Amino acid sequence: QEFVTVLVRDPRIQKEDSWYSYIDYEIFIHTNSICFTRKTSCVRRRFREFVWLRQRLQSNAVLIQLPELPSKTLFFNMNNPHHVDHRRQGLQEFLEKILQDALLLSDSRLHLFLQTQLSPEDMEACVSGQTKYSVADAIHSFASLNRRFPIEDEERKKGKNDADSDSESSSSGLGPSDDSISCGCKASPASEES
Repeated sequence: QEFVTVLVRDPRIQKEDSWYSYIDYEIFIHTNSICFTRKTSCVRRRFREFVWLRQRLQSNAVLIQLPELPSKTLFFNMNNPHHVDHRRQGLQEFLEKILQDALLLSDSRLHLFLQTQLSPEDMEACVSGQTKYSVADAIHSFASLNRRFPIEDEERKKGKNDADSDSESSSSGLGPSDDSISCGCKASPASEES
């Protein structure tokens, strides 16, 4: 049975300059789903990148009512552990719901968001075919730079002789007109519209 485990954890304050700082969160994915190029991944994202992802997913799946993100409040205090943890939980619930929808799982942006550290601008360029690398290439490059999961490397070596290693069946070149299909995962016709 296929599973996707997503954890949003380890909030950290990052300083952009002497006046401005923000919090980013680690997103950990572990899955056996054929929709994913990598079976384990770990990236860091900030709140505004989640906002961008939700907007892009909504514009590509107009008939689906996407879950809400935790509200952005003027009174959010990054030094208040309760505020930070409340937002972290909301971001995790958002991703858990997103990852249950087959149509949303077919969006390349979601996979780049979860499995690379590309900026939103670079994700858009990749998805629209304006880069020399494909979605799968970007995910593999990021994974090879961040070898935190030796178990997956072992599994890949064992599976090299298999017909379907964990990534070779993924789509590799995305043209400008094919920006919503990714990673060999197709939306099922029975996906719910709510």
